[in-house]
Parts: sequence; structure tokens; C-alpha cells
Amino acid sequence: MAMKPLPLIIILLILNHVASYGSRVTVTLFAIDQQSSAFTIGLLMALYALLPALLSVKAGRWIDRIGVEKPFQLGSIAVGIGTFAAFLWQSIYALYFTSVIVGLGFMLINVAAYHAVGEMSSASERPINFSYVALGFSASTFVAPILSGVVIDHFGHRMAFLVLALFTVLPITALSFRLLPMHRPHKTEEEKPSGPVLDLLKDAEVRRLFVTMTIITLAWDVYGFAIPIHGSNIGLSASEIGIVMGAFAAATFSVRLAMPFLVQHMRPWSVLKSSLLVAGCSFALIPLTHHIGLLMVLMFLLGLGLGAPQPMALTLLHETTPKGRAGEALGLRTTLINTSQTTMPMLFGLIGAAFGLAPIFWAMAFFLIGGGALTGDRPRKH
Repeated sequence: MAMKPLPLIIILLILNHVASYGSRVTVTLFAIDQQSSAFTIGLLMALYALLPALLSVKAGRWIDRIGVEKPFQLGSIAVGIGTFAAFLWQSIYALYFTSVIVGLGFMLINVAAYHAVGEMSSASERPINFSYVALGFSASTFVAPILSGVVIDHFGHRMAFLVLALFTVLPITALSFRLLPMHRPHKTEEEKPSGPVLDLLKDAEVRRLFVTMTIITLAWDVYGFAIPIHGSNIGLSASEIGIVMGAFAAATFSVRLAMPFLVQHMRPWSVLKSSLLVAGCSFALIPLTHHIGLLMVLMFLLGLGLGAPQPMALTLLHETTPKGRAGEALGLRTTLINTSQTTMPMLFGLIGAAFGLAPIFWAMAFFLIGGGALTGDRPRKH
């Protein structure tokens, strides 16, 4: 008997995300171990987003045409190759290859999975189903940095990459045997994508939603880029950095577990506004914190702020996107996000090399709090 689609999608996402997100942590810590500059680390993080920034819209249109199975499988294979390459070749140069290939692979996985969940869900089910997906991401976000840190401390960076690569074996195998019951969609002519992709941004609410999602994702990347460096700067070990980042993941899991309650009692835009403000205040205080206990508290608050918006934002995206263009809209979202991810880490790396991390944290706090003010009033759709 075939497994139901949603649980299987979440399991495959968790396994791939442990490999992908764990590679980011391990790449950062290995680069630090090799005494790389903050700019080099920023460049490595930017490379995760380079090809997604260029190819996400095309990938979304491709998924609209053929369905999710093949892109999901190819993405899993790419993540596996990228992490395994860093195991085979222990060099700072291998990290550049890993960053590019893993970033491309997980983009395909991400767009395919979100498209599948959105299409299989009714309007009333989407917030809850996207919350379940977000819970899966929270679990993998919790596991990946702790696992990476512990393996690095006990067996070295090379073995950490091998362990991460092994997480892609089951997804590749499952998708090879077509265990995911998602096949090519049957589209009518009126459901085919038409017109320039930027036509999707003509709606005021969609524009505001895309800006908000970009800010939130940029905050996630600043967190992933800067927290390992900040932790290393204040004397934390790899395991302690993993524990600190685990507190962030625990908070994202907790707030997403409470999402059914939030859906019933808060409007989506109210959740987005509150989340941005909490995250912005947390970022503002991080540079002033040099104790692991206090840093864990701030990471928990930051996790609450950055963990809540995703299900709401994805629900709003599917509700406001023209029929037959959901994959394209997800691709545009990924393009805008990854364009920021490609340029901003390098900028932050330059700032960090010249002035330290504090201006990076405070700049992110400014964007988040400003974004919270932007989402203060929900735009009218009519």
C-alpha cells in the first residue's frame, strides 16, 4: 500500500534538508578551521544561491509542466553529490563546488515540494499542511547543526560531509522507485503559464508578500552565516555552536507546532508583522551577548520570529497566484530570495572583514523592523 503523499514528502524533505543545511554549517566551520576570511565564508554562502537565483523561474515552469517527481529526484542526487564531493576532496576549493551543487539541488527539491503540497491541499488545508512541512524543516534545522558539530568534534570535517551525504540515499532510492505518488499534471490550455513572469507582481498584496518573504529569508541566511562566526569569536566549540543553533531550531519547531492555534486566532499579515518585529529585536541584541546561555535565549526568540511566517506566506502565495502558475510563482520567490542570498553574504562578508559582525546584525535588525512596519496594514485586494 502506497504511503500517503504529505508524510512522504515531509520525510524526504527532512532527510534532504539535513544534508543541505548541515553542509552549510560544515562548510562554514571547515572554512573557519582553514582560517578563511569572513569574505570567503560569505562568498561560499552566496554560491549556494547563485544558480537558484538564475534558474528558479525556469525550474518552476518546468515543474508546472511535468510534475514534481523528476525534479525532486534530480535535486536529491545533486545534494548527495555535493556533500560527498567535500568528503572525497578535503580542500577549501572543494567547498566552492559543494556550495554550488547543493544549492542548485535543494532549490529543485524546495520548489517541487512546495508546489506538491500547495496543489494537493484545499484552501482550508493549506495553512495546516504548510505548517506540517515547516515542522519538518524545524526538525532538520535542529538536527543538522548539532549532528555536524558533534561529528566534526569527534571525527573531523571530512566525516561530517560523508554522514550528511548518507542522508540523501533514502530520498534518491524512494524517488527512483516512484514511491512518491505525484505524476505529471493534466493541464488545460487556460492553466498554462502565460505572459512575463513579472506580471505576477502587478497585484499589490503579492508585491508586499514577496518583499516580506525576501526579508525573512535573508534573515535566515544572515543567521546561518553569522552565528557560527560569532560563536567562534566568543570562544564556543563546534558542539556548543551546534547547541546554540539547536535552540533556534527548537523555537521554530515550537511556534510551528502552535500554528493551528495561530491560524484560528490571528490573520496571516498580523503573524508576519509580529514575527518580523520579534526577529529584529533579537538580531539587535546578539552582538551584545557573549555568554552561551544568553545567546541560546536570543536564538530561541529569533527562532520564534523566523519560524512562524513561512506557512502563512506560502498559503498567501498560493491563494493570490493565478491558476496554473503556482510553480512559476514559487520559482520567482526562489529567484528573488536567492538573488539576495547571492549578493548579501558577500556584502556582509566585506563588512564583517572590515568592521566586524555587529553592523551585520544591526543592519538585519533594521530591515526586519522596517519590514514589520511595512506589513502593518494589510493591503486591500479589491
